[in-house]
Amino acid sequence: MAGKTFERTPKDLLVGIAMTLCGGVLWGINATVSKILMGTYHASPLWLACVRELAGGALFLACSAVVTPKLFAGVWKDRKSYPWMLATAAICVLLVQVAYLESIDWTNSGTATVLQSLNLLFVLGYVCLRGRRLPGKRETIGVALAFVGTALIATGGDFTMLKLPLIGLAWGLMNALSTAAMSILPVGLMAKWGNFTVNGITFMLSGLVLLPFVRPWATAPHLDWAGVGLMVFTVVGGTFGAFWLYMTGVMRVGSMRATMLGTSEPVMATVSAVAWTGAVFEPTDLVGFVMILVMVFLVR
Repeated sequence: MAGKTFERTPKDLLVGIAMTLCGGVLWGINATVSKILMGTYHASPLWLACVRELAGGALFLACSAVVTPKLFAGVWKDRKSYPWMLATAAICVLLVQVAYLESIDWTNSGTATVLQSLNLLFVLGYVCLRGRRLPGKRETIGVALAFVGTALIATGGDFTMLKLPLIGLAWGLMNALSTAAMSILPVGLMAKWGNFTVNGITFMLSGLVLLPFVRPWATAPHLDWAGVGLMVFTVVGGTFGAFWLYMTGVMRVGSMRATMLGTSEPVMATVSAVAWTGAVFEPTDLVGFVMILVMVFLVR
């Protein structure tokens, strides 16, 4: 429900922590599942994004109609929200989904998810510009760690060459930038119309934009029963479930704790990438990952 708050009793905190952790874990697993769908089943990133957005949007809208029917009915009359809905759909859903999937496709789920964590640097830049201030001491250390960590991941410690494909690194940074916008643009909309409603509309709009270009009915990959199961998971668990659990958890534990708990996503993505796809990480990769995750705890 829009505007709903919690007193944050110990029980609320425990429930919120569990929900936030589960949301991050599902996102991390979803990254590796997406890599399998794109690698083993040759699903294109745009096809996967289009299908996930349309199916996920339908689930969000159905829940909005059942759980928050007044918000679902009222949002369509609020024409002042239309431009913000469109901007959120384009930047916070379409660009996030496409950039993330392209980043996974060109690198691996662990690296792409860690690079996504750099979104905090863009948020910090926005906060500093808006507050007309310089970064604090902890923030400056966090920024330095993030840059060094990213350089180690990109070069493998040899700063004269790139180990990651340049296009994969570019998509990863684009994903971080658009993810940063996701924590800024839709805040007012969600406070007014609720998570289910805003996510449903923006996911559906984003999917509809891709629809004529992707034509998912004509470009669908051949999926066996295992592939169908992975698609069901990526829509129900990795998109709808992860967003719902994480955002509901944020309401209970607060954005600061949620940011810390959200580190479960890159950790799970890295572990599942090694276990399920045979991804190999060099010591410099792991050092870079740790540096970026430490940055998450320093930049607030």
